[in-house]
Amino acid sequence: MKTYPMKLLVTGANGQVGHEIVTLAHQHAIEVCAMGKNELDITNAQAVWTAFETFRPDLVINAAAYTAVDLAESQPETAMAVNRDGAHLLAQSCATHGCPLIHLSTDYIFDGRQSTPYREEDPPTPIGLYGTSKWQGEEAIRVQLPHHLIIRVSWVFGWHGKNFVKTILRLARERESLAVVDDQSGGPTSADDIARMLLQVAEMCGQPGFSDWGTYHYQGAPTLTWHAFAEFIVATAREKIDLPVKEIRPIPTSQFPTPAKRPANSRLDCQRIHDRLGITQPDWRHAARALILKLLG
Repeated sequence: MKTYPMKLLVTGANGQVGHEIVTLAHQHAIEVCAMGKNELDITNAQAVWTAFETFRPDLVINAAAYTAVDLAESQPETAMAVNRDGAHLLAQSCATHGCPLIHLSTDYIFDGRQSTPYREEDPPTPIGLYGTSKWQGEEAIRVQLPHHLIIRVSWVFGWHGKNFVKTILRLARERESLAVVDDQSGGPTSADDIARMLLQVAEMCGQPGFSDWGTYHYQGAPTLTWHAFAEFIVATAREKIDLPVKEIRPIPTSQFPTPAKRPANSRLDCQRIHDRLGITQPDWRHAARALILKLLG
Protein backbone atom coordinates (compact mmCIF):
# COMPACT_ATOMS: atom_id res chain seq x y z
CA MET A 1 0.00 0.00 0.00
CA LYS A 2 1.43 3.34 -1.08
CA THR A 3 0.69 6.36 1.04
CA TYR A 4 0.69 10.09 0.50
CA PRO A 5 1.26 12.74 3.19
CA MET A 6 -1.98 13.20 5.08
CA LYS A 7 -3.30 13.96 8.52
CA LEU A 8 -5.80 11.31 9.49
CA LEU A 9 -8.30 11.62 12.35
CA VAL A 10 -9.61 8.26 13.56
CA THR A 11 -12.58 8.15 15.93
CA GLY A 12 -13.35 5.01 17.90
CA ALA A 13 -9.61 4.38 17.92
CA ASN A 14 -9.76 1.86 20.78
CA GLY A 15 -12.41 -0.31 19.17
CA GLN A 16 -12.08 -3.55 17.26
CA VAL A 17 -11.53 -1.87 13.88
CA GLY A 18 -10.25 1.49 15.08
CA HIS A 19 -7.29 -0.05 16.86
CA GLU A 20 -6.23 -1.86 13.68
CA ILE A 21 -6.56 1.32 11.60
CA VAL A 22 -4.26 3.23 13.94
CA THR A 23 -1.70 0.42 14.12
CA LEU A 24 -1.55 0.12 10.34
CA ALA A 25 -1.41 3.89 9.85
CA HIS A 26 1.61 4.12 12.13
CA GLN A 27 3.31 1.33 10.19
CA HIS A 28 2.91 3.38 7.01
CA ALA A 29 4.12 6.62 8.60
CA ILE A 30 0.73 8.32 8.31
CA GLU A 31 0.24 11.20 10.72
CA VAL A 32 -2.73 10.04 12.74
CA CYS A 33 -4.74 11.52 15.57
CA ALA A 34 -6.21 8.49 17.34
CA MET A 35 -9.20 9.37 19.46
CA GLY A 36 -11.10 6.80 21.51
CA LYS A 37 -14.22 7.49 23.50
CA ASN A 38 -12.23 9.00 26.38
CA GLU A 39 -10.42 11.39 24.04
CA LEU A 40 -13.41 12.38 21.90
CA ASP A 41 -17.11 12.02 22.63
CA ILE A 42 -18.56 12.33 19.14
CA THR A 43 -21.96 13.18 20.62
CA ASN A 44 -20.51 16.40 22.05
CA ALA A 45 -20.61 19.15 19.44
CA GLN A 46 -18.01 21.33 21.17
CA ALA A 47 -15.62 18.40 21.60
CA VAL A 48 -15.91 17.48 17.92
CA TRP A 49 -15.34 21.07 16.85
CA THR A 50 -12.30 21.41 19.11
CA ALA A 51 -10.77 18.19 17.75
CA PHE A 52 -11.06 19.48 14.19
CA GLU A 53 -9.73 22.93 15.04
CA THR A 54 -6.78 21.44 16.94
CA PHE A 55 -5.69 18.69 14.55
CA ARG A 56 -6.94 20.07 11.21
CA PRO A 57 -7.31 16.64 9.56
CA ASP A 58 -7.17 16.01 5.83
CA LEU A 59 -9.51 13.05 6.22
CA VAL A 60 -11.62 11.44 8.96
CA ILE A 61 -12.39 7.76 9.46
CA ASN A 62 -15.30 7.24 11.81
CA ALA A 63 -14.96 3.86 13.50
CA ALA A 64 -16.85 5.00 16.60
CA ALA A 65 -20.18 3.28 17.10
CA TYR A 66 -22.62 1.94 19.64
CA THR A 67 -22.51 -1.75 18.69
CA ALA A 68 -24.33 -3.46 21.59
CA VAL A 69 -27.12 -4.77 19.37
CA ASP A 70 -29.29 -6.24 22.12
CA LEU A 71 -28.65 -3.49 24.66
CA ALA A 72 -29.66 -0.88 22.09
CA GLU A 73 -33.25 -2.07 22.40
CA SER A 74 -33.33 -0.84 26.00
CA GLN A 75 -30.93 2.10 25.50
CA PRO A 76 -32.30 3.76 22.36
CA GLU A 77 -31.23 7.28 23.35
CA THR A 78 -27.60 6.25 23.75
CA ALA A 79 -27.54 4.25 20.52
CA MET A 80 -29.10 7.12 18.58
CA ALA A 81 -26.78 9.68 20.16
CA VAL A 82 -23.67 7.83 18.99
CA ASN A 83 -24.75 6.24 15.72
CA ARG A 84 -26.99 8.99 14.37
CA ASP A 85 -26.13 12.24 16.12
CA GLY A 86 -22.40 11.54 16.35
CA ALA A 87 -22.28 10.81 12.62
CA HIS A 88 -24.16 14.05 11.99
CA LEU A 89 -21.71 16.12 14.04
CA LEU A 90 -18.67 14.59 12.36
CA ALA A 91 -20.14 15.17 8.89
CA GLN A 92 -21.01 18.74 9.84
CA SER A 93 -17.46 19.49 10.96
CA CYS A 94 -16.02 17.74 7.91
CA ALA A 95 -18.17 19.95 5.66
CA THR A 96 -17.05 23.10 7.46
CA HIS A 97 -13.37 22.15 7.26
CA GLY A 98 -13.46 20.80 3.72
CA CYS A 99 -12.53 17.33 4.87
CA PRO A 100 -13.83 14.00 3.48
CA LEU A 101 -15.35 11.41 5.82
CA ILE A 102 -15.13 7.62 5.63
CA HIS A 103 -17.83 6.09 7.81
CA LEU A 104 -18.34 2.47 8.79
CA SER A 105 -21.88 1.13 8.69
CA THR A 106 -23.47 -2.29 8.90
CA ASP A 107 -25.50 -5.07 7.26
CA TYR A 108 -28.08 -4.52 10.02
CA ILE A 109 -29.71 -1.72 8.01
CA PHE A 110 -31.37 -4.57 6.06
CA ASP A 111 -34.04 -6.92 7.43
CA GLY A 112 -32.42 -10.03 5.94
CA ARG A 113 -35.54 -11.30 4.18
CA GLN A 114 -34.11 -10.93 0.69
CA SER A 115 -32.92 -14.18 -0.91
CA THR A 116 -29.97 -12.65 -2.76
CA PRO A 117 -26.96 -10.63 -1.48
CA TYR A 118 -27.84 -7.04 -0.70
CA ARG A 119 -26.70 -4.33 -3.10
CA GLU A 120 -25.99 -0.76 -2.01
CA GLU A 121 -29.18 0.54 -3.63
CA ASP A 122 -31.50 -1.98 -1.99
CA PRO A 123 -34.00 -0.21 0.30
CA PRO A 124 -33.08 -0.14 4.01
CA THR A 125 -35.47 -2.02 6.27
CA PRO A 126 -33.84 -2.29 9.71
CA ILE A 127 -35.61 -4.57 12.18
CA GLY A 128 -33.94 -3.35 15.36
CA LEU A 129 -32.86 -0.17 17.10
CA TYR A 130 -29.18 -0.69 16.29
CA GLY A 131 -29.85 -1.02 12.56
CA THR A 132 -32.21 1.95 12.64
CA SER A 133 -29.64 4.15 14.38
CA LYS A 134 -26.93 3.19 11.88
CA TRP A 135 -29.21 3.87 8.93
CA GLN A 136 -30.18 7.28 10.30
CA GLY A 137 -26.47 8.01 10.79
CA GLU A 138 -25.87 7.21 7.13
CA GLU A 139 -28.65 9.58 6.10
CA ALA A 140 -27.31 12.35 8.33
CA ILE A 141 -23.96 12.09 6.57
CA ARG A 142 -25.52 12.15 3.09
CA VAL A 143 -27.43 15.32 3.91
CA GLN A 144 -24.45 17.14 5.40
CA LEU A 145 -21.49 16.08 3.29
CA PRO A 146 -21.20 15.23 -0.43
CA HIS A 147 -17.60 14.06 -0.06
CA HIS A 148 -18.20 10.92 1.97
CA LEU A 149 -17.72 7.17 1.72
CA ILE A 150 -20.09 4.98 3.72
CA ILE A 151 -18.80 1.42 3.87
CA ARG A 152 -21.05 -1.31 5.24
CA VAL A 153 -19.31 -4.30 6.82
CA SER A 154 -20.53 -7.41 8.62
CA TRP A 155 -19.66 -10.14 11.12
CA VAL A 156 -16.47 -8.38 12.28
CA PHE A 157 -13.85 -10.33 14.20
CA GLY A 158 -10.36 -9.48 15.41
CA TRP A 159 -7.83 -9.43 18.20
CA HIS A 160 -9.44 -6.56 20.11
CA GLY A 161 -12.89 -6.48 21.65
CA LYS A 162 -15.63 -9.09 21.85
CA ASN A 163 -16.50 -11.15 18.79
CA PHE A 164 -17.81 -14.52 17.64
CA VAL A 165 -14.40 -16.15 17.23
CA LYS A 166 -13.43 -15.42 20.82
CA THR A 167 -16.83 -16.53 22.14
CA ILE A 168 -16.77 -19.88 20.34
CA LEU A 169 -13.19 -20.57 21.43
CA ARG A 170 -14.11 -19.87 25.04
CA LEU A 171 -17.23 -22.02 24.98
CA ALA A 172 -15.47 -24.88 23.18
CA ARG A 173 -12.98 -25.01 26.05
CA GLU A 174 -15.75 -24.98 28.68
CA ARG A 175 -18.52 -27.20 27.29
CA GLU A 176 -19.03 -30.53 25.60
CA SER A 177 -21.99 -29.34 23.52
CA LEU A 178 -22.61 -26.08 21.69
CA ALA A 179 -25.77 -24.94 19.91
CA VAL A 180 -25.32 -22.41 17.11
CA VAL A 181 -27.90 -20.96 14.72
CA ASP A 182 -27.78 -22.24 11.17
CA ASP A 183 -30.45 -20.11 9.51
CA GLN A 184 -28.51 -16.84 9.47
CA SER A 185 -25.90 -16.40 6.74
CA GLY A 186 -23.26 -13.79 6.06
CA GLY A 187 -19.61 -13.11 5.49
CA PRO A 188 -17.16 -12.91 8.40
CA THR A 189 -14.85 -9.93 8.01
CA SER A 190 -11.50 -9.41 9.72
CA ALA A 191 -10.92 -6.09 11.49
CA ASP A 192 -7.40 -6.13 10.06
CA ASP A 193 -8.72 -6.55 6.51
CA ILE A 194 -11.19 -3.72 7.09
CA ALA A 195 -8.41 -1.44 8.33
CA ARG A 196 -6.24 -2.25 5.33
CA MET A 197 -9.13 -1.53 2.98
CA LEU A 198 -9.93 1.76 4.72
CA LEU A 199 -6.40 3.06 4.38
CA GLN A 200 -6.34 2.07 0.71
CA VAL A 201 -9.56 3.98 0.21
CA ALA A 202 -8.23 6.93 2.24
CA GLU A 203 -5.30 7.18 -0.14
CA MET A 204 -7.67 7.25 -3.12
CA CYS A 205 -9.74 10.03 -1.52
CA GLY A 206 -6.66 12.23 -1.39
CA GLN A 207 -5.87 11.94 -5.07
CA PRO A 208 -6.80 14.86 -7.36
CA GLY A 209 -10.02 14.26 -9.22
CA PHE A 210 -11.36 11.47 -7.04
CA SER A 211 -15.13 11.39 -7.52
CA ASP A 212 -16.33 7.91 -6.53
CA TRP A 213 -18.07 9.09 -3.39
CA GLY A 214 -21.04 7.19 -2.03
CA THR A 215 -21.95 3.91 -0.38
CA TYR A 216 -20.11 0.60 -0.67
CA HIS A 217 -20.26 -2.93 0.71
CA TYR A 218 -17.22 -4.82 1.99
CA GLN A 219 -17.43 -8.34 3.37
CA GLY A 220 -15.29 -11.44 3.69
CA ALA A 221 -15.83 -14.45 1.44
CA PRO A 222 -17.06 -17.13 1.19
CA THR A 223 -20.39 -16.64 2.94
CA LEU A 224 -21.70 -19.24 5.37
CA THR A 225 -23.92 -19.70 8.44
CA TRP A 226 -22.98 -18.98 12.04
CA HIS A 227 -23.03 -22.74 12.64
CA ALA A 228 -20.56 -23.39 9.82
CA PHE A 229 -18.36 -20.57 11.09
CA ALA A 230 -18.33 -22.15 14.55
CA GLU A 231 -17.34 -25.48 13.03
CA PHE A 232 -14.43 -23.82 11.25
CA ILE A 233 -13.27 -22.16 14.46
CA VAL A 234 -13.33 -25.38 16.46
CA ALA A 235 -11.69 -27.44 13.71
CA THR A 236 -8.90 -24.89 13.39
CA ALA A 237 -8.37 -24.73 17.15
CA ARG A 238 -8.09 -28.52 17.27
CA GLU A 239 -5.04 -28.30 15.05
CA LYS A 240 -3.25 -26.88 18.07
CA ILE A 241 -5.04 -28.03 21.23
CA ASP A 242 -7.51 -30.63 22.46
CA LEU A 243 -11.00 -29.34 23.20
CA PRO A 244 -13.72 -30.83 25.42
CA VAL A 245 -16.50 -29.90 22.99
CA LYS A 246 -17.92 -33.00 21.30
CA GLU A 247 -20.75 -31.55 19.21
CA ILE A 248 -21.88 -28.30 17.63
CA ARG A 249 -25.60 -28.59 17.12
CA PRO A 250 -27.33 -26.54 14.42
CA ILE A 251 -30.44 -24.79 15.71
CA PRO A 252 -32.94 -22.32 14.22
CA THR A 253 -32.96 -18.71 15.37
CA SER A 254 -36.29 -19.40 17.08
CA GLN A 255 -34.44 -21.55 19.62
CA PHE A 256 -31.98 -18.76 20.43
CA PRO A 257 -34.14 -15.73 21.25
CA THR A 258 -32.43 -12.37 21.74
CA PRO A 259 -33.80 -8.91 22.61
CA ALA A 260 -32.95 -7.68 19.10
CA LYS A 261 -33.84 -9.51 15.91
CA ARG A 262 -31.00 -10.44 13.55
CA PRO A 263 -31.11 -10.42 9.74
CA ALA A 264 -31.37 -13.97 8.39
CA ASN A 265 -29.48 -12.88 5.28
CA SER A 266 -26.43 -10.69 5.94
CA ARG A 267 -24.80 -11.39 2.60
CA LEU A 268 -23.56 -8.20 0.94
CA ASP A 269 -22.91 -7.77 -2.77
CA CYS A 270 -19.38 -6.36 -3.03
CA GLN A 271 -19.20 -5.83 -6.78
CA ARG A 272 -19.38 -2.03 -6.64
CA ILE A 273 -16.31 -1.57 -4.42
CA HIS A 274 -14.39 -3.87 -6.76
CA ASP A 275 -15.50 -2.16 -9.96
CA ARG A 276 -15.06 1.42 -8.80
CA LEU A 277 -12.24 1.25 -6.26
CA GLY A 278 -10.47 -1.98 -7.19
CA ILE A 279 -11.01 -3.49 -3.75
CA THR A 280 -11.46 -7.27 -3.77
CA GLN A 281 -13.23 -9.36 -1.15
CA PRO A 282 -10.81 -10.92 1.33
CA ASP A 283 -10.89 -14.62 2.15
CA TRP A 284 -11.81 -14.46 5.83
CA ARG A 285 -10.43 -17.96 6.45
CA HIS A 286 -6.83 -16.75 6.34
CA ALA A 287 -7.39 -14.02 8.94
CA ALA A 288 -9.59 -16.26 11.11
CA ARG A 289 -7.02 -19.04 11.16
CA ALA A 290 -4.23 -16.61 12.09
CA LEU A 291 -6.35 -15.07 14.85
CA ILE A 292 -7.36 -18.43 16.32
CA LEU A 293 -3.79 -19.67 16.49
CA LYS A 294 -2.69 -16.34 18.01
CA LEU A 295 -5.44 -16.47 20.64
CA LEU A 296 -4.38 -19.98 21.59
CA GLY A 297 -0.81 -18.79 22.11
